[in-house]
This record gives sequence, C-alpha cells and structure tokens, in this order.
Amino acid sequence: MTKVAVAGLGYWGPNLVRNFDELTELAWLVDLDPQLRERFGGRYPDARVTDDFDEVLADDDVDAVVVATPVPTHYALAKRALEAGKHVMVEKPPAMRRSEMDELVSLATEHDRVLMPGHLLLYHPGVVKLKELIDAGELGEVLCVYGNRQNLGIVRTNENALWSLGVHDLSVILYLLDEDPEVATAQGRDFLTPGVEDVVFCYLRFPSGKIAHMHLSWLDPHKMRRMTVVGREKMVVFDDMELERKVTVYEKSPWKRAETYGEWMTRSGDIYIPKISTDEPLRLECSYFLELIGGKHDKAKVARDGARVVRALEMLTNSLDG
Repeated sequence: MTKVAVAGLGYWGPNLVRNFDELTELAWLVDLDPQLRERFGGRYPDARVTDDFDEVLADDDVDAVVVATPVPTHYALAKRALEAGKHVMVEKPPAMRRSEMDELVSLATEHDRVLMPGHLLLYHPGVVKLKELIDAGELGEVLCVYGNRQNLGIVRTNENALWSLGVHDLSVILYLLDEDPEVATAQGRDFLTPGVEDVVFCYLRFPSGKIAHMHLSWLDPHKMRRMTVVGREKMVVFDDMELERKVTVYEKSPWKRAETYGEWMTRSGDIYIPKISTDEPLRLECSYFLELIGGKHDKAKVARDGARVVRALEMLTNSLDG
C-alpha cells in the first residue's frame, strides 16, 4: 500500500488528508502551526506528525508527498520531494514561473517519479463528459470556449484572481482543446487590495483558430462556476453550481439556407442533460494519483499538461503586468 505524507493542513489540506486516509496509508502530517498539528494528529492517530519537512523526506518508507501549502512554497517543496525520490502531487499551481515548472518536470523524468498538479476540475465527471463530447465530434468543430468564475467571496491578498481562480478554468480550457495558446492577453484592476487584481478578463487564441475567454472576479453579484463550449453543430454548458443539471447539451447552430441569398439562420433542436456521476472529484483525483504511482496511465503527460498551464499563466501574467 502506498504510504503518503500530506504537507499543509490549512484550507485545502484537510480534504486531501481525509481522502488519502481512506484510500491508502496516511504516514505523515506536516504543518508549521502547532494547533493544526495537534488537531489533525488527534484525528488521525496512525499518522506521524511533524513541522519538519526534511524529517518526512528522510523516511525511506514514504512513497509520495502531497503538497497543499501556500502557493509561493509549492515549487521549493515539490523540488525537494522529487530530489528525495518521492512521487509528488502538488496543489495548483505547482510553480509560478515557467522555468521552475520545467525544472520540476525534468526532475520527475530524471527520477522516474510522478509529478501531478492538483487540477481538480480535470477529474470532475462533468468536465470529463465535455471532453468526451468534443473528442467524439458531437459538437462538430469547436469554435470557442469561455469560462465564468465569479463570486462576491474570499478576497485574497497574496494572489490575484488570475492565479487563484483562473488556473481552474485555464486548466480545463487547455484540457478540452489540447493546444497551447499562441496569444494570451489579460486585463484587470486592483479595486480592493493595491497590486492584487480582483477582477480579470482573459483572451486566448490558438493555432487552430479557436479562441477562449475567462471572466474572473471576486466582485460580482452572482456566484458562477460555468464553462461553455460552442461548436458548429451543438453547444454545451458545464455548470458546477447546478446540483443535478451539471452538463446541458444544446442542439443549436447557425446554418445557411440557399434561398436566403447567403444569410445565416439559426437551427434549434433538442436540449438534453446527460447523466453525470456524483463521485467526489477530489476522491477521483487522489485515486488517479495513486494509480499513476502504481504504473497506470501516462505520468509524463500529466506533468507536461501541468507545465502547459503554467506557461499560459505566465503569458497572461506578463500581459496583465504590462
């Protein structure tokens, strides 16, 4: 059974701890906060608890390290874990610079270890259904994709809306289209915290001619977690705020009638809602990580796909800063 250590017991870490405790052997819990160590050490008595990351890396029985610490620490901790010969799952984003992410990918290859970025939505059954529809040609040629991730919610001071919210939708867009953008621009404003954009609009253009857009905001009257894919034959919406209607397919498209002198008309057909599994996306993600360690799937592709997201984030950040 794979022995896993989880570093970071703050906002997201407890969810990872719960899942890995149920899926495999939870060997270590790591955090600098003594209150968190005491709380979770009592909840998971079979796991050893420490504030020293090196103590975990020195344990030859530990197979994998899960990093759920603050974003600025992700790269350094993931690097140390890979150098110590551990498999690594690191929350998004694994690094804040393209060069750092490329180094992590190289280390994972050199040590023949898994490097899996925590892009949770890629394991969401609703997003998997979007990918199946696109790959099966159900939508016809995909023309554009756009995401809405908005809320009047937590306003962070150590990362802007692009890095906090945008990484989710960006990972999905790149997963669905399977292309690197040739153009990636962003505009935003720091209305609440100087230097930290809380509203960001992004535009991406791909070599195939497809385009994508992201609206990211902590200042909005609506809580939205929605992705729309527009094809020539059909259109589909993934709405994570819906309890039962996660994915809706619309048989809508433009078409030309010969007798209208080339004018475009609208064709409307059925609207249908495919059945989507209610499995917890995080449980599926954690299971996938363990399967990668066990030799299933393509671990090199998982790392490369993570690097693709960081490259696009860097392009968008350079545009935003400019």
